[in-house]
Amino acid sequence: MPPLRHFQILCAAALLPGGGMVARGEEVMFRRDVMAVLSKAGCNAGGCHGNGGGKGGFKLSLRGQDPDLDWLAMTREQGGRRVNLIEPEKSLLVLKATAALAHEGGQRFAPGSPEHAIFLNWIRDGAPDSGARAAKLVKLEVAAPERVLVEPVVELKLRATAKFADGTEREVTQFAVYEPTNLLARVTADGLVTREKAGETTVLVRYLEQQVAVPIAFVPARPDFVWSEPAAVNFIDGHVFKKLRALRMNPSALCSDTVFLRRAYLDLLGVVPTAETARAFTADIAPDKRARLIDRLLERGEFADFWALQWADLLKIEQRQLDYDGMKVFHGWIRESIAHNKPLDQFARELIAARGSTLQNSPANWWRANRDPVTRAENTARVFLGTQLNCAQCHNHPFERWTQDDYYNWAGLFARLDYKLSGEKPKDENDKKEFRGDQTVLIKTSASVTNVRTGEAAVPAFLGGEKPRVSDDRDELLALAEWLPHSPMFARMQVNRVWFHLLGRGLVDPVDDFRASNPPSHPELLDALARDFAEHGYDLRRLIRTITASRTYQLAAEPNATNADDETNNSHAIVSRLTAEQMLDSLSKVLATPLPLEGVPAGTRLAQLAEGRKHYQPLTTDVDLFAASFGKPPRLIASDCERSNGTTLPQAFQLISGPLIQRMLTQSGNVLAALAAPEKPDAESIETLFWTALSRPPGEAERIRSAAYLAGAGDRRRALEDLAWALLNSKEFVFRQ
Repeated sequence: MPPLRHFQILCAAALLPGGGMVARGEEVMFRRDVMAVLSKAGCNAGGCHGNGGGKGGFKLSLRGQDPDLDWLAMTREQGGRRVNLIEPEKSLLVLKATAALAHEGGQRFAPGSPEHAIFLNWIRDGAPDSGARAAKLVKLEVAAPERVLVEPVVELKLRATAKFADGTEREVTQFAVYEPTNLLARVTADGLVTREKAGETTVLVRYLEQQVAVPIAFVPARPDFVWSEPAAVNFIDGHVFKKLRALRMNPSALCSDTVFLRRAYLDLLGVVPTAETARAFTADIAPDKRARLIDRLLERGEFADFWALQWADLLKIEQRQLDYDGMKVFHGWIRESIAHNKPLDQFARELIAARGSTLQNSPANWWRANRDPVTRAENTARVFLGTQLNCAQCHNHPFERWTQDDYYNWAGLFARLDYKLSGEKPKDENDKKEFRGDQTVLIKTSASVTNVRTGEAAVPAFLGGEKPRVSDDRDELLALAEWLPHSPMFARMQVNRVWFHLLGRGLVDPVDDFRASNPPSHPELLDALARDFAEHGYDLRRLIRTITASRTYQLAAEPNATNADDETNNSHAIVSRLTAEQMLDSLSKVLATPLPLEGVPAGTRLAQLAEGRKHYQPLTTDVDLFAASFGKPPRLIASDCERSNGTTLPQAFQLISGPLIQRMLTQSGNVLAALAAPEKPDAESIETLFWTALSRPPGEAERIRSAAYLAGAGDRRRALEDLAWALLNSKEFVFRQ
């Protein structure tokens, strides 16, 4: 190396604390050092030159995903005028970044800074592309002295270390990018995290192509806090209580028997219990009655109906794409699978491997609802692996490890799938979503997906890079059907989904969005549940028994002084509005009035119907309008999150004065007819209504006020309708506690 060049490098290295980014006497490398500076300065962010169209005629790859293109853009585009090899200090890249020239993005680093030194010395060296000479980054480690900070401690310093393929490692704290996921904390450029509010946050630390999520909790002092020593029933409680104690929160008390009974019925069967069931359960003094109740519910037909409904939402069972017959047979296969407790790994294998007639081989309808390789790839990853790949279609995923190549290689697994159409033509030739009659799912001899980054055919591969073993009698989908259930992502996704349905919020939330920047609230618990689930044969019923047996599941919704603000740590039950199916089926059960459903036997519950919300035609029936207002999904998205569970004003109108509830309340022969009989005492009618609607007896004040209202009414039947209407509009009925 020329003496002058060696002297320049030593001077630049002296600017870096402790050697920092570039060790003394070490060459500045484009792929390792310059690319890191571009990310640290935000030059390749989506709002700057990493934008799809670039900025000011200068475009970089988003977050540095393509160093080859970035090197060309910096050194060769526009005649290479962005770098000045003769006078490096006058390079356009340097002048703009230091704001010596007008720059819309402002100053990205200061003259004399380590970043400035790296840029200058790279250009002085001829602005080379380090290529294969730069050892590949294989791991990023982030050290934090403590991740649970109790007042008065309000800050901590992160330290980032990069490890490379040649065995070297270096501290890169000053050149890593720090991104908090919420506003509870702020992070300085050198990794100092400072509390803004109490609560939990995650700092995503990124260096080159590696990123690490660092969860941090800022805990109020609570000087009078005393751990309540709750008894753990199983390993679930052990994990949950360990974190609650660290956060200085006590879990709420156990819920009452009546609340547990109603909760279990709604979660497992989708309906409220009968008055007789509620009375008997409350009177039972056996210590194991809650466990025995769960066992009974898991064997009932309503359990298969209700949990088939959840999978029907996920697998996009709707008439427009599957036609009526395909929808019916697909839904029937799902329900039978759950009724017979088919292991979920087998369920997934049968679905992925399915081909042939969509009417004779029901699970083949999954492919009928997903018509192209990209849709199949994205929906399969989301439903079974909890991975949302959409972002990686255009660029490397900004918040996850998946690259654009990973995306297209995964999509390549689905390229050879094709269809043979039969039956009637669509009613609407312009509607590409409508398919009528039987179809045959088959595998073509050859087909591929083009990787838009390279312009070449993608090489089919599982997520993570492993190539499928393919032969004449084993195509890519058969290989995928074997691989997918054994991926660690599969078990984690399935237990997270069940946790979400039973406790109201996933350990990862949103439930199907596993990524580095969205870590689980209880990572060790998620791993333990997934391991237990896999070790016991992917048994859905056993998983539900395990979760519902825990003290965590059985906690009351009422918070205490320490956990009132908690929304993520399962310190108390989450109160949630009943779903459309839970609401209507429970109304029908309470009033002993069949729902006015068209084309099905009388007494059919909404949860038993194969179809989702009819999005392809105007909603005209009272049931359809009610269900739509309460969030019944159209099943156009393969996601648990398509179903809306928020509260809205139209829902209040449906319950207060909607035609359906008025019809059910006033219908002759419903439960109110028997309660209005002259020989029926008011006290008995009141008691029955409360047990039927709310699964509990009336309180003393409720009993007195109800009796006074009935006694003063001129029309006893009408008065009972009013009382039932009040109970059915109460928060206690509308919400699952």
